[in-house]
Amino acid sequence: MSLSHILKYVLAHPLNRGNKLAALSRFFLWQLRSRLQKGDVVHHWINKSRIYAQSGESGVTGNIYCGLHEFADMAFLLHALRPDDCFIDVGANVGSYTVLASSAIGARTICFEPVPSTYQRLKANIRLNAMEGRVSAYNCGLGESETTIQFSTDQNCMNHVIASTEEVSASVDVKVKSLDSTLSESPFLIKIDVEGYELPVLRGAKNTLRDECLNAVILELNSSGARYGFEDQEIVDLLMEYGFRAYQYQPFERSLNLIDGKNQTSGNTLFLRDFELVNDRIKNANNVRIHGCEF
Repeated sequence: MSLSHILKYVLAHPLNRGNKLAALSRFFLWQLRSRLQKGDVVHHWINKSRIYAQSGESGVTGNIYCGLHEFADMAFLLHALRPDDCFIDVGANVGSYTVLASSAIGARTICFEPVPSTYQRLKANIRLNAMEGRVSAYNCGLGESETTIQFSTDQNCMNHVIASTEEVSASVDVKVKSLDSTLSESPFLIKIDVEGYELPVLRGAKNTLRDECLNAVILELNSSGARYGFEDQEIVDLLMEYGFRAYQYQPFERSLNLIDGKNQTSGNTLFLRDFELVNDRIKNANNVRIHGCEF
């Protein structure tokens, strides 16, 4: 991503609109610090949580610049999740969502990251926050059934299952399981970010989707499934069969707005089953404060 695109994103972020000078200061200070300090930098985050950052880790550096890289989705997690909940993080990458769920909130997390080098970063962030007792991390992919699949390894947070028509410069063979075969407890919230491979993950999670304890799914829907021949509408239709509907979340107002199909203003879409339960949770959640903003 070019410098101009990064700065545009930083200045337009909801948590930066009230103080763009401070946002620019965070951006340039990180550029300086990441060049002067070799290796990992510890970023102190929300509710005493911490996360390791390195230059080039776009998801983590987005949290440094903006507080919450994916504002609406991360804010929803912080407002809806409770310490006695189970959260599932599919495509955990280095663990931003896992850290929010199990360090900032204190919930139990089961997370999956297929790329071995990224998985080691995830494990480091689990240790950094002393979350070993609350987090179970698996170095595997998820799909419809047990198999072995090639994943790219050189695309940072956009590593993905390699499609049959694709050529990549670096890859690794990864064991893949179904979510249903792995879970032993009922989640309240699932986040799935697998760069277009969401439909096979959901097809391998039929029992999980039937579980009435599951009331929220944050799902990446940005047409990247086309590389595998999948359409976003197939996912929307599948989740509707299990009683879910699509919503947009407004964190400052704590409002949930029903939408028709996928979220057109974001790469992720929020799906809810028991609206009244979730709405009551977000209305009564503790305030979150970061970068001088409270919501």
